[in-house]
Amino acid sequence: MYKFIDLFAGIGGFHLAFHHNDCECVFASEIDKYARLTYIQNFKKISPNLFEKHLYNDDILKVIPEEIPNHDILCAGFPCQPFSQAGYKRGFEEEHQARGNMFFILRDIIAAKRPKAFFLENVRHLQNHDDGKTFSIIKSILEKELNYTIYYKIVKASDYGLPQHRPRIFIIGFRQEDSYPFTFKFPSPIPLKMTMSDVFGGECPKNIGFTLRVGGKSSPITDRRNWDSYWVDGAVRKITVTEGKKMMGFPNDFEFPVSATQAMKQLGNSVAVDAVQHVAAAMIKYMTTQNQSVCAQPQYLLSEQYSLF
Repeated sequence: MYKFIDLFAGIGGFHLAFHHNDCECVFASEIDKYARLTYIQNFKKISPNLFEKHLYNDDILKVIPEEIPNHDILCAGFPCQPFSQAGYKRGFEEEHQARGNMFFILRDIIAAKRPKAFFLENVRHLQNHDDGKTFSIIKSILEKELNYTIYYKIVKASDYGLPQHRPRIFIIGFRQEDSYPFTFKFPSPIPLKMTMSDVFGGECPKNIGFTLRVGGKSSPITDRRNWDSYWVDGAVRKITVTEGKKMMGFPNDFEFPVSATQAMKQLGNSVAVDAVQHVAAAMIKYMTTQNQSVCAQPQYLLSEQYSLF
C-alpha cells in the first residue's frame, strides 16, 4: 500500500482521491480552522491514525521536514493566490511569506524526505505567470535541484466526468534515480458521469457548469460574472452545498459541520476529486509497473471505461 501526505489539505479532496486508490494518508496539514473541522469530521473514521497519533498538523511553517513520516507520494494543492489573477499575479514577489513562499516549503520537504512521487495542483495561470518565469523557476527547482522528472497538464474537471470546467494545472513528478524506462501519460478523458440537469434534478440547458469560486456570489444570471445561478425548469436556481458537492466529486454523505457560507468557500477552494482520482490511478499504475510498491490497484482500473493508456 502506498503512503501519502496531504499538504495544504483543505477539506481533503486529495485524501479522498488517494483513499479511493487504496492508499494510506500518514500526515496532513491545514491551517484554516473551519476547513480543519470539515476534514476531521469526514476522515477521522477512515484514517484514525492520523488523529490518534497527532499527525494532523495546523501550521506547515512549524513543521520540521525531517520529522514528517516517510511516505511514497506527496500531495499538495499549494496556495494559488500568489499565482492567480485574484492575487494580482505577484508570484514569488508576494510580500507575505505565509502565502508567497509555500512552494519553497514544499521544496524543503521533498528534499528532506525524497518521496517516490509528488502530485501538485495549482491554478492554470501558474504556467504563464510573469511571461512563464514563475513556472520556469518551479520547473527548474523540481528537475535540476531536486532531481525529479516532471509531467504537467492543464486538466479540467469535466475531462474526468464532473460537470464543471475548473481548469487547473496538475504537476506530477517521479524521482529520477528510480530510472523509469517509459513516459508517464495522463489518462484519457472520459464522458461526463452527470450533467447539470442531474445535479439539480431538473432540466438545465447547460451540461457543464461554471467553475465553483470562492467569491463573487449572486451576480445576476445575465451578468458575465455569474457562476452560481442557472436556469432550471424555466426558473433561476442557485448552487447550494448539495449541488456543489456533486460538481466537485464529493459523496452525498460528505458532511460540513460549518455554515453554508463556509461550506461553499471550502468547496470553491478544493480540488475536483474525480480528476485527481483518475490521475492518481494513472500514477499508481505507472509506479506499480516498476515493481516499486505493493499498493493494490483499484478494480475500476480493469474496466474499459477507465482505460489509462
